[in-house]
Amino acid sequence: MNTFLLNVLLALAWVALTGQFSASNFAFGFALGYVLLWLAHRIVGPSTYFGRAGRLIAFMLFFIWQMTKANLEVAYKVLSPRYRLRPGIIAIPLDAQTDAEITLLANLITLTPGTLSLDVSNDRRVLYLHVMDLKDDIDQFRRLIKKGMEARLLEVLR
Repeated sequence: MNTFLLNVLLALAWVALTGQFSASNFAFGFALGYVLLWLAHRIVGPSTYFGRAGRLIAFMLFFIWQMTKANLEVAYKVLSPRYRLRPGIIAIPLDAQTDAEITLLANLITLTPGTLSLDVSNDRRVLYLHVMDLKDDIDQFRRLIKKGMEARLLEVLR
């Protein structure tokens, strides 16, 4: 966390030095500070910040790709006159344990078109989802959530 705060301070210093107070200039300063900290990490000391930042960027790209695919799939299904939707509710066993992990996973699933998080079991081991169109293979959908969204999210958070 100290490395992240140092990166934010470097970005703020960049914004102050350039005199351009904009989000894009702050983002550039943040990226520049990240590179400088990465180059100086031997001097500053070991940090998990650099690996975690890479995993976060990879997760964001993965989520954007999943959301794009889901948007196209939902648009196709809604606009196809002969397509029959088969909605249903699926129980997904959870590896996420903390409230923050479960909440973030449920919200990311809800943001993806075609799915909606409904509830979490009392023991916080099962997440119930409403799916707009159940495929023939429900276990494949469970694996997609478990191995895709949940596994990658937990990789970033832990």
